Amino acid sequence: MSNDMATTTAVTADDLPRRINWFMPHRIVLMLLFVGAVVLAATTMRWDWLPQYQGQLVAGVGRTLLLLFSSAAVGMVLALLLGLVRVTGPWPLAWLATGFCSVIRGTPLLLQLWLIYYGLGSLFAQYPEIRSSFLWPYLRQAWPYGFLTLTLSFAAYEGEVMRGAFKGVPRGELEAAKAYGMSRWTAFHRIWLPRALHRALPTLSGETVLQLKATPLVATITVMDVYGVINKVRSATYLVYEPLLLLALVYLVLTGLLVLGFRYLEDLVPAKR
Repeated sequence: MSNDMATTTAVTADDLPRRINWFMPHRIVLMLLFVGAVVLAATTMRWDWLPQYQGQLVAGVGRTLLLLFSSAAVGMVLALLLGLVRVTGPWPLAWLATGFCSVIRGTPLLLQLWLIYYGLGSLFAQYPEIRSSFLWPYLRQAWPYGFLTLTLSFAAYEGEVMRGAFKGVPRGELEAAKAYGMSRWTAFHRIWLPRALHRALPTLSGETVLQLKATPLVATITVMDVYGVINKVRSATYLVYEPLLLLALVYLVLTGLLVLGFRYLEDLVPAKR
């Protein structure tokens, strides 16, 4: 009885949310260095341009977040399908899914972006039917191609992750669900999918951060995200360090918020034992 109580206590302790001790020596030193760097930058560098561009910067951050979350959401749906097809088949679809993931993961994202924007965009422009349709006002812009590229990239990387997550769920749990009388769909959405998502959550956190860091590439096709606005500031003011330091701070803050959000999700849904 005492052993059972000890095991229960240990499990409960492990399942408690992890608390960060901000007063550890190395964290205090890092925080002091960060505050010192901010004070030094604020007092010795030029920031008189900031009020003029603050509206564009806020709009640029909004576009960056919109691209990030929309491409990650749609890409995650595609990733679930890719991972499931690669695990369950049929083999022609599994082969196509494997080929798609291999091509996307094996080529640079910038190359994919340019191929889709300059290739697919130019192809659409050659057809009068498309140019006269209601879609043309959207297809002539750059953001749909940036969104498509980021979505396909996220789907390919997360599709590989979900393949491993689906395969990693113990077969005994699925067999027990079948023996219990659950249908395939019920067992999938009540056991297989939640367990696979929980296994993939730490990797999903890292991939989402990488997706955030990939969004500046859309500025190369004239999408004015926060990186594009910073480039505009640099061209107009001939400043180098101040805009780039502000950009680094923006991405640091966004990355920190993403990491904290995913840690909250990991603690919210403890792993089953």
